Amino acid sequence: MVDCAFCKIVCREAPATIIFESASSLGIVPLEPVAKGHALLIPKEHFENIFDIGKSDLEQLAVDAKSLSRELAAEKHATGINLLHASGKDAQQSVPHFHFHIVPRYPDDGLDLWIKNRL
Repeated sequence: MVDCAFCKIVCREAPATIIFESASSLGIVPLEPVAKGHALLIPKEHFENIFDIGKSDLEQLAVDAKSLSRELAAEKHATGINLLHASGKDAQQSVPHFHFHIVPRYPDDGLDLWIKNRL
């Protein structure tokens, strides 16, 4: 997609710190990481959100998310991982290209990424 920031990264037309690459995805450092080792995992093919991505592409991205999570946890000595995704404006999706946030967690890191509001 011509105007997609992540597609430009995939095509190497925009700068990014690439920390992981498979045949179908890239792991990059976000512009504003929330924790040591925070990464974004993006498919190389453009899918806007969870509703657009096909089953096999989503399955492969999940496999890649596990690989990158293991690498980050080992390298950064993390004791946990949050895997986050948002699809759609009202879910706070900021870039219209499917992606996962992989956030390594540490004892007493002060982050609370869990849902607080309950019905």
